[in-house]
Amino acid sequence: MTSDEKNWGMYCHLAALAGLIIPFGNVVGPLVVWLIKKDEYPHVNSEGLESLNFQITVSVAAMIAGALSVILIGIPLLIAIVIFAVIFVIKAIMETNEGRSYRYPYNFRLIK
Repeated sequence: MTSDEKNWGMYCHLAALAGLIIPFGNVVGPLVVWLIKKDEYPHVNSEGLESLNFQITVSVAAMIAGALSVILIGIPLLIAIVIFAVIFVIKAIMETNEGRSYRYPYNFRLIK
């Protein structure tokens, strides 16, 4: 695996942090990186899909927690979802920076 392939695989996960600044940037960031480099590097294809599926899972969970905030239980759930998502993304960034594939423990693999 070349350093470019390793770096682009890491960028797939790193782009998810855009969601902390831009609404739905957590999905759009990995999607853009994956679409640009998926055909060029097989590692980027697998990491991009993994990151994209995880961010879709996080977004669905956040929407459910947002709906539950009406009865106040959603607010702590939303905070927990954001904290765990950031932790898992940072762990994925570190793993892929070392050249290893990362699989999120809680992930609906919707896109194959």
